[in-house]
Amino acid sequence: MHLTVDGTTTRFRAYGPRQLDDIARRYPLPDAARETVRLLSRVLPFRVNEYVLSELVDWTRVPDDPMYQLVFPQAGMLDEADLGVLRRLAGRRDGDPEVVAAVREIRERLNPHPGGQQELNVPRDDSGPVPGLQHKYRETVLYFPGQGQTCHTYCTYCFRWAQFVGDADLRFAARGPAGLLRHLRGHPDVSDVLVTGGDPMVMTTERLRGHLEPLLDVPTVRTVRIGTKSPAYWPQRFVSDSDADDVLRLFERVVQSGRTLAVMAHLSHPRELATPLAQRALERIRATGAVVYCQAPLIGHVNDNAATWSGLWRAELAAGLVPYYMFVARDTGPHAYYRVPLARAVDIFQEAYRELPGLARTVRGPVMSTTVGKVVVDGVEHLPEGRYFRLRLLQARDPRLVGRPFRAPWSPTAAWVDELRCEAGADEALHAALTGGARAEVA
Repeated sequence: MHLTVDGTTTRFRAYGPRQLDDIARRYPLPDAARETVRLLSRVLPFRVNEYVLSELVDWTRVPDDPMYQLVFPQAGMLDEADLGVLRRLAGRRDGDPEVVAAVREIRERLNPHPGGQQELNVPRDDSGPVPGLQHKYRETVLYFPGQGQTCHTYCTYCFRWAQFVGDADLRFAARGPAGLLRHLRGHPDVSDVLVTGGDPMVMTTERLRGHLEPLLDVPTVRTVRIGTKSPAYWPQRFVSDSDADDVLRLFERVVQSGRTLAVMAHLSHPRELATPLAQRALERIRATGAVVYCQAPLIGHVNDNAATWSGLWRAELAAGLVPYYMFVARDTGPHAYYRVPLARAVDIFQEAYRELPGLARTVRGPVMSTTVGKVVVDGVEHLPEGRYFRLRLLQARDPRLVGRPFRAPWSPTAAWVDELRCEAGADEALHAALTGGARAEVA
């Protein structure tokens, strides 16, 4: 048992579908909601922990509470036909062939790997695809250590939901850093390695050290990024876990090597920053010399209003963090439930942005991580021929396209780039990329 900042003791324990009755005994989880989670968890992952249940969810507001929506699957996440199939098979065991086939079919329709992740992002060497790597942008490699491919709690919108459903064909995972190191030696243009998942911070410090320290022997790597939700979902990792001090010393080791250590914190709602434990965790991370950048998608039912975003960015700034990205929820998983039209996303971003002090205006958005690259919607312009979205590539698979502007006719309903009719004008390279005619490889 570990001492928390308020003097109580706690130990990490994950709750999944099999512990729903236990959750319902201690919290007012409605019977209907319990059965919904049981049904949907055959297709989409469900995992929560005691800190999230007791500190973040407002049980007096269930089912409308945003944190409840963020971690408990909802009926609207699958269409009625698929729900009907799951209800019909509810009494069957997971390994039943009809259950396996039905679940696989539903998952395949949910676009488990958006943006060409498997087809376009996985690098190859002489032996074939390199397991556990993605290399989409010239300067940055994503690294998926196998022991870090879970999270303290799963977000129901997560665009990496396919990592957590037990299907090896859908999963990115590296047994160790050997393949990454070979790839880095062959690609000296790579300056940033993003250690991601899942959540690398579910690993013990010793395991994490085995993945981070070898990077310090690669002189071309100047920034080590760690993508994590742990300051929100399990801040004890940096405060009271048995190796909390050890992980902070590891962070200091990375910084002292002359690298930038960037903790890419996924913060979706101001409530995640409101607890003393989360605030203490972030103070301790920053004391190591790490820089904490904050990002999250705009999620229907969770944070789809300007006041929430303004409050979140102000809280991040007050904690010494850097507001970085407002993403558009990716076109995967239960996207139909969480989608926010781009027209509304622009309004929300701009209204929240106007309320910020200058130092918080580091944030960029709304941003779509598309096959071509990161597309920001800069706003809406009114021309004699009609309204248009103004768009720009913040990052691109083809480095020549970075910064290129383009436009698309305004739409009240479009929520992703492939629902727009993008116009690149006379820019032939951009037009080819947007229409799928050219997909430059980073290698």
